[in-house]
Amino acid sequence: METAQGERIEIEFEARRCIHSRFCVTGAPQVFLANVKGPWIHPDAMPVERLVEVAHACPSGAIRYRRKDGAPEEPVPPVNLAGVREAGPYAFRGQLEIDGAPAGFRATLCRCGASTTKPFCDGSHSKIGFSATGEPPSGKTDMLPTRDGVLAIDPQPNGPLRVRGNLEIMSGTGRVVARVTSAYLCRCGGSGNKPFCDGTHSKIGFKSD
Repeated sequence: METAQGERIEIEFEARRCIHSRFCVTGAPQVFLANVKGPWIHPDAMPVERLVEVAHACPSGAIRYRRKDGAPEEPVPPVNLAGVREAGPYAFRGQLEIDGAPAGFRATLCRCGASTTKPFCDGSHSKIGFSATGEPPSGKTDMLPTRDGVLAIDPQPNGPLRVRGNLEIMSGTGRVVARVTSAYLCRCGGSGNKPFCDGTHSKIGFKSD
C-alpha cells in the first residue's frame, strides 16, 4: 500500500487492485503523474473536493482516501451493485467484505479465471482473449426490500464467488440482470450460465484459493 500525504487529505494506492482504468491519470493528471520515477501522487495539486470525486470514480478501489480536514469520509453506497463488464471483471460497489475482511466500497473481481491476484482482477482477461458478454439475459428482478447493507463475497476454494447480502447485478449498460440476496458467481471463466456458476469449474480443473 502506498500513501501520499496532503494538507487536507491522505491518498492510498493499492497496486494489486488496480485495473488501469485510468480515471485517476485522466481525471486528475496533476495529482496522479503517469510513468514518472519517484513520488507520483501529489494530493495538494488540485482542490480536495474534486480529488475526492476522482477517487470515487476508481472502480477497483485501488485509490482510497482519508480526510484530514474533518470533512466526511467516502459515503457508503446506497445500493449494492455488481456490474458485469464485457469480456472483463465484475465491478462491485457496496459495503464490501471479501474473504471475511472489510474491503472498502469498490472492487473489481476476476471472472476470467486467469488473474494472478485473485480474487481481484489484474487485467489478464485482455491477455488471454477472454470472451464473455456484458449483457447477460435478465432473470429474477423483483425489487428487494432493502438494497444496501454488508455484502459478503467469499471465494470458494477452486470454485465460484459466493455472494451474500442485498445485491443488484447489472449489465454493462446498466440493465438489471438480477436482484438477489445470495448467489454463486462464476470466476473460472467457463460457465455456460454467466454470470452465475454452473459447476464448470470442476470439469475444467479450475484452481484457486
